[in-house]
Amino acid sequence: ARVHTTLGIEQEYFLVDKALYDARPDLVMTGRTLFGHAPAKGQQLDDHYFGSIPARAHGFMLDFEEEATALGIPLRTRHNEVAPNQFECAPTFEDANLAVDHNQLLMDIMGRVAERHHLKVLLHEKPFAGVNGSGKHNNWAMSTDTGVNLFSPGRRPKENLQFLTFFITTVKAVHRYGDLLRASIASASNDHRLGANEAPPAIMSVFLGSTLDSVLDELERTAKVPLDKGDNIYLKLGIDKIPAILLDNTDRNRTSPFAFTGNKFEFRAVGSSANCSSAMTTLNAIVADQLLAFKTEVDALIEQGKKKEVAIVEVLRQYVISSKDIRFEGNGYSEEWKAEAARRGLANVPTTPQALDALVTPEAAALFARHGILSEVELHARHEILLEEYQKKIQIEARVMGDLAINHIIPTAIAYQTKLIDNVRGLRELGLDTEHAQVTIEMIKAISGYVSTIKTTVDEMVDARKNINKLTDVRAQAIAYCDDIKTKFAPIRRAVDKLEQMVADEDWPLVKYRELLFRN
Repeated sequence: ARVHTTLGIEQEYFLVDKALYDARPDLVMTGRTLFGHAPAKGQQLDDHYFGSIPARAHGFMLDFEEEATALGIPLRTRHNEVAPNQFECAPTFEDANLAVDHNQLLMDIMGRVAERHHLKVLLHEKPFAGVNGSGKHNNWAMSTDTGVNLFSPGRRPKENLQFLTFFITTVKAVHRYGDLLRASIASASNDHRLGANEAPPAIMSVFLGSTLDSVLDELERTAKVPLDKGDNIYLKLGIDKIPAILLDNTDRNRTSPFAFTGNKFEFRAVGSSANCSSAMTTLNAIVADQLLAFKTEVDALIEQGKKKEVAIVEVLRQYVISSKDIRFEGNGYSEEWKAEAARRGLANVPTTPQALDALVTPEAAALFARHGILSEVELHARHEILLEEYQKKIQIEARVMGDLAINHIIPTAIAYQTKLIDNVRGLRELGLDTEHAQVTIEMIKAISGYVSTIKTTVDEMVDARKNINKLTDVRAQAIAYCDDIKTKFAPIRRAVDKLEQMVADEDWPLVKYRELLFRN
């Protein structure tokens, strides 16, 4: 039988009013809000997730689903996501190549249909701070051309051994090539999402659920159990005990980047705006490579006179032992996991420029060349293009942030401060003592402090950008933008968001989060 990969892509997105979107230059230019104080109500009540879909959003969904169906895109579900004005749609599983193409078409359809409804679809991974970002969960499995899902345990022990073979080999592949998987989902926008508000961390790990984790632990514990040709190895190793309805016994871990969810693996680290072909090409390549290595190792044992099933189990057991460090059942957000991952030798690469280095290692070149996917020259070309794209996106964000801060925020803050100064002057003209004006005076001082922070940091950012742009090496440029430019975004944003809380609402130049997130 021939084996092919199937894919079901969950597409998350935000939906905002087009007029409000047009009133936010940062959204228009970068796809995300560079400023914005969190509203009093966010997602803390959990009242949006799977709630009633707002009428306007529902009308948009019906329209784009109809257009998608006309193009053969088999959408099956729609629902509210966790954050306000965040939604998700998902299709039926398809051949991976077709699923990726359909997702690319779907994103285009959504954008065009939204325009007709005077809405804007936001596909950026983190358009709003303080609430969930958007991902594109890739539900990936392997099936035969006769319809057998190789990640589904069967009722017969032999079927369970087949399941374990593909299952354990996939875990081993992720352990062996975790750096390439991380590189496959790296982007400037996804960096904002990874490790925050229900997004998986930048550390690659695999979640199996307690049932399967215990199965692999049992396989490891039986390492000293002798296996002879006449033995019923299924009974001896407990393989016959794997439940046929594993789907109901698999835990859910939203903090894991790569989780087994019953009869498929869910690659949760892919960003909502991404083209899934990068992640899926990488995943297919590393699993195919590991399956070939598995066959070579099993054949070698068979040649030594071992029974086929015994040889398979011995190789699988070695894979379980050698890849144990990649398995993690706990909270991927915790500081403890970061420390534990470091002890296990798992890389924590939170930024794109460093993550992309995995593309240009000798191991990556050998892997992609072995399977005729990409040459070393093509890998280096992609590496350079991705670094350049990263640098330009951070550069654009820096320019937009500086423009808004200097031309919009500071003049507004100073104008409001002038009103407060006039107020203090008026109080004194009425003969009221300084005590009555003290609160206003404190506000005037605070505004001066925030304005000074914004102006100083923006000037530093501009000077740093001028120096970085003189660099000729694209990797050095990307790293410098990450380390020296992007790090200045936070202090500027903190000061601007503080001013948003102080300046009169009627004077503030930007549409606020409460309008963007709660106006349906």
